[in-house]
Amino acid sequence: MWPISEAGNEPHGRVSAAGLLREAAARLAAAGVGSPRVDAELLLAHVLGTPRGRLLLAGPVHPSVVVTFDRLVRRRAAREPLQHILGRAPFRHLELAVGPGVFVPRPETELLVDAVLPALRTAAAPLVVDLCAGSGALALAVADEVPGARVLAVERPGPAVPWLERNAAGSRVEVVVADVADPALLADLVGRADVVVSNPPYVPRDTAVDPEVRRDPEVAVFGGADGLALVPAVAGAAARLLRPGGTFAMEHDDTHAETVPALLAGSGQWVDVADHRDLADRPRYVTAVRSPR
Repeated sequence: MWPISEAGNEPHGRVSAAGLLREAAARLAAAGVGSPRVDAELLLAHVLGTPRGRLLLAGPVHPSVVVTFDRLVRRRAAREPLQHILGRAPFRHLELAVGPGVFVPRPETELLVDAVLPALRTAAAPLVVDLCAGSGALALAVADEVPGARVLAVERPGPAVPWLERNAAGSRVEVVVADVADPALLADLVGRADVVVSNPPYVPRDTAVDPEVRRDPEVAVFGGADGLALVPAVAGAAARLLRPGGTFAMEHDDTHAETVPALLAGSGQWVDVADHRDLADRPRYVTAVRSPR
């Protein structure tokens, strides 16, 4: 049970939000959570149903809230992903439903949307394909920010599909359940796409990762011994689907800054191959333009 005596006693058996947050942040820090104060605030805001920025105005907290909050803090201290506990993950202007079975979108992946927006805004009726769509983060963000685009989200059969369908419900995103390595994938759209984006599994198998990453589906994180197992299939599908001059953007491991661009450049299918860094100055994604046929 929560150590209420340390959380800041208030009259009538209630405790202060500030005291709860101090204690929760300390517990999460001791558990090795990287952003303990932020996570504590997001969890308490979730329990109270209030914006995070108004927490310190909340006043004394009812004991029932303390019990619920304690339960969530215990889960986070066990390194269950914050997004699983909250049931949602932010991505650009959206909030996506996430949980066990689907990869939790990361902030660095938002850069892929920025990379393709210029090409989409100059197209009259752009066609976009998101390969290895997972939760649908990239597809939904593009559909949200480019209202005239037709957007397809491709995800292999498996536990991520219900999450993708849930997130795409009511949107203009078309869900396609298929294997990216299938040479017949979207055969009716060959040579027609303006943009292909992808955040495939790319982490080398023996890479040490945080406990939270281990809660993501292994098939959505690890790309074989070198992290490149699926990259040729993704690049090949992109090359088939894109029109000449179409744009491809793909996220990769920070050890692939030379390998992935070289793979694309060596295929003879791409021009203007360039690698890009994320906000932490790590090599993060590659862009390329489909060469004329």
